[in-house]
Amino acid sequence: MTVFPHLFSPLRIGGMEVKNRILSTGHDTVMAHDGHVTERLIAYQEARAKGGAGLIVVQVSGVHETARYTSHVLMATSDDAIPGYRALADAVHRHGAKICGQLFHPGREIMETQDGTAPVAYAPSAVPNSRFHVMPVPMSLRMIREIVSGYGDAAARLMQAGFDGCEIVASHGYLPAQFLNPNVNRRDDEYGGSVENRLRFLREIADDIRSKTSPEFVVGLRITGEEHDSQTLDTGEALTFCQMLDQDGVIDYFNVVAGTSASLKGAVHIVPPMYFPNGYSAPFSAALKQIVTKPVFVAGRINQPQTAEQVLASGQADMCGMTRAMICDPEMPAKAAAGRVDDIRACIACNQACIGHFHKGYPISCIQHPETGRELTLGIKTPAARRKRIIVAGGGPAGMKAAAVLAARGHEVVLHEAAAQLGGQAKLAQLLPGRAEFGGIVTNLAREMELAGVTVKRNSPVTRALVEAEGAEAVVIATGGKPRRPLIEGGEDTHVVDAWQVLAGQANVGANVLIADWKADWIGLGVAEKLARDGCNVTLCVEGLFAGETIHGYVRDTMMANLHRLGVHVVAYARLYGADGSTIYMEHCASGEPIIFEGIETLVVSQGHDRVAELEAELEGFAGEVHVIGDALTPRTAEEAVLDGLKVGRLI
Repeated sequence: MTVFPHLFSPLRIGGMEVKNRILSTGHDTVMAHDGHVTERLIAYQEARAKGGAGLIVVQVSGVHETARYTSHVLMATSDDAIPGYRALADAVHRHGAKICGQLFHPGREIMETQDGTAPVAYAPSAVPNSRFHVMPVPMSLRMIREIVSGYGDAAARLMQAGFDGCEIVASHGYLPAQFLNPNVNRRDDEYGGSVENRLRFLREIADDIRSKTSPEFVVGLRITGEEHDSQTLDTGEALTFCQMLDQDGVIDYFNVVAGTSASLKGAVHIVPPMYFPNGYSAPFSAALKQIVTKPVFVAGRINQPQTAEQVLASGQADMCGMTRAMICDPEMPAKAAAGRVDDIRACIACNQACIGHFHKGYPISCIQHPETGRELTLGIKTPAARRKRIIVAGGGPAGMKAAAVLAARGHEVVLHEAAAQLGGQAKLAQLLPGRAEFGGIVTNLAREMELAGVTVKRNSPVTRALVEAEGAEAVVIATGGKPRRPLIEGGEDTHVVDAWQVLAGQANVGANVLIADWKADWIGLGVAEKLARDGCNVTLCVEGLFAGETIHGYVRDTMMANLHRLGVHVVAYARLYGADGSTIYMEHCASGEPIIFEGIETLVVSQGHDRVAELEAELEGFAGEVHVIGDALTPRTAEEAVLDGLKVGRLI
């Protein structure tokens, strides 16, 4: 009997039966090219199908030329797209998974254009959004008819390509949701005003799709339960709309998510970071299940099979979206089905390489599993031509990943960690408010090493004498970094501590604190929140355009919301210049003018890191291979550290 009986039971959805209740929801991958499916996208989705996903919903496909919300969106507006979709469907079907495609129009929610100029966006009414600062053009009746027909034509192309169904994206404040929302839809014709009128556009889309596809072709609906915004669609109305569509008998399933693209506050729920509880959208899906007859899906921080099983067993949903869980570990479904729960690489919702890459215009990946998105280049690990004895110096993310990959390829690997615990800087990161889950990267990489057969020695710093005594043929230096402590002019009498000391509980911090944040990342933000929660009066000075400038927006905006609630004073464009006792001098980065703070009891410096790589010089002239990775090469983030580890693990 399976450990997760509900999760691994089949589900009938319209004309298809799905083998389990694990869903990879539609998410942009930045792997399309010129609007078409690519080999890279096929390899990415096939990895999830091979790993055991029951249903894969492919990222959005535009249904009209005005639907190009990014420069890399898939388009289903021409028959030229069919061969690519067919190859994708065939790859997914080879592994017993089902496939649906999202049909999409963003309305006013356009992120970028093809050539960098300001977009011309279309929406029900001329109501601007606050996130992308787009003023849309009200749609004419003729355009409405064109776009409705575009949905049906796109669905027909997916069906011709062998897809099992399609999903209408009426979530996250996109075009159908804009018609539903009376705060955005100010029309006074048959598409505005009453509930019936605001639903008309979506009903016409569903009817047009059904008229152009077979009865067995599944038609699903993705809808937001709670937008978490002041200009929101009322939750009660959202339930009413779903009930009306269910009674129409055209929709085969309802896929529930949270958030809206229209505002910073609402957007964080599109891909919620680790600050939000697991499965927090399930109460809405549970309410929806009470009033509709068709299957209900739910997504939102369901990163482990235990959580999904609980949601399903309690009757809150019929299928669980576990997208980031499978970005982090494509084999999660197969491992869960086999009862190998300890082997699952759990997503920590850091958002750095998945949605973070997307917002930068790069193909998505995962900081813990950089093979994701790189299946064609880094996804295959060939056995080593000759078994070598290799020492890895340092048990942070870079060293652990390198050791795991090297051992998996057949090398004899010994990892030496100078401290008593593995993890490097990740041990400190997990101490920040709301970021305890970040420590999962240590647990996951340690398990990878264990499964690969790595020998781990703690409290064991590496020296040249040790390398030679153990007869190593190659050394991987992953000794990490240390806090950079810049020379502070006049600061001899100032109480100065660094962020590491604060997190480790090694600093006696006064009541009035100023944080000098050079990197503009999560460290400065996190230390500010910690000290504010400890009761300190905190000023965060950032040497950047804004606090959290270098981290993903959903993480930054969530942390900034916390700082605002805690009363932290944030000053941007501020470079640390000097100090004189309780007076701290900053320089405005743009004007060069002084910014002076008085009455400061503790200056916390968060000024980045220096590499720790003395071993590299010590091994000068060593006959074997020497590779330097992670912060020991140059200080960056956990993402680059793990990627370095993977690359060197494949190289030796």
